[in-house]
Amino acid sequence: MKDLLAYYPLRRVLHGLAMYVLLVLALSVVFNQVAEKSLRSQVDEEVVRVLRLSGNLEPAAFDALKASTYGELKSRYHLDESWASRVLWRAADVLSFRFGQSDSLKSASGERSVLGLLLEVLPNTLLLFGSEAILVMALGLVVGLLAARRRGGILDRGLSVLPMFLNGFPPWWIGMLALMALAYALPLFPSGGIQSNPAPAGLRRGFDLLWHLALPLLVLVALNLWGFALQVRNLVVGLVESPWIRAARSRGVPETSILFRHVLAGARPALLTMLVMGLLQSISGNLLIEGIFGWPGIGNLYFIAVQQSDVPVLLGVLAFQTFLNLVGLVGLDLAYRLLDPRVAARDLAGARA
Repeated sequence: MKDLLAYYPLRRVLHGLAMYVLLVLALSVVFNQVAEKSLRSQVDEEVVRVLRLSGNLEPAAFDALKASTYGELKSRYHLDESWASRVLWRAADVLSFRFGQSDSLKSASGERSVLGLLLEVLPNTLLLFGSEAILVMALGLVVGLLAARRRGGILDRGLSVLPMFLNGFPPWWIGMLALMALAYALPLFPSGGIQSNPAPAGLRRGFDLLWHLALPLLVLVALNLWGFALQVRNLVVGLVESPWIRAARSRGVPETSILFRHVLAGARPALLTMLVMGLLQSISGNLLIEGIFGWPGIGNLYFIAVQQSDVPVLLGVLAFQTFLNLVGLVGLDLAYRLLDPRVAARDLAGARA
């Protein structure tokens, strides 16, 4: 068993699972009181529904049915147990993705399942932030390499100032300015949503989706591109004087080939780290962008749940987002060792020692 645990990927997965369990337990403790208040309201609604469906009953039968229904529902939801037991049951439900029922929100099919709501909006969030990650990486690589190639030039000097300037403004504020300027003052883009109403059919439906995606995507790329490009520039500047780069220059390899082949080959682990961390931070920190633009993703769902004090949805979104972050971090750690075998060899040597 000791040799098995020494295997690094398994240890990292187990550490990630342990961290997720602890975080979910902490969320269950924090949300316990308000979650139970919501759950008791759902129990009361269910009891009223059962009593209405029972028809006309004698007072004694009515009281007996009410008491038995209350007792059954409280036992089902563990409301008749101790505080510690209720917290553990809630944590177990969250760990198994049983987030319960929403207090007020419904999915497109009319269901109130929190997991159903999350799965319904998750593809929209992945579409927005996944597209942003691809564009930021592609454009950031080009801009960062060009700035590193012409150190001290206009692009290089501007790249050292622009990220600090943009970081001085809240993303939601820039999003609101873009919305007012490009959706209202100059109606170039729709003011929100994911599709027009009524939604067009056929190929026009895809173009309509891209039209609605354009403005929030433009804002996210404009906010995150320059910081990523600056990191690429600093990384490349540190690698261009490496021995293998000098050897390539001595062989007469063109500078463009050196930058795009040799330098990027040595920078792959760091670039992957920057990309994944940037994506996770973007999803966590820019969820309000979805609310501002009415993009039906996890951020917009969280925004609406806060407005309506829908505790089950809030707990589900936080737990689901925590799960995505930990999966991303563990996956990044494992991928880093595939891209850089020296790190894997060092970890295995340390485990055997």
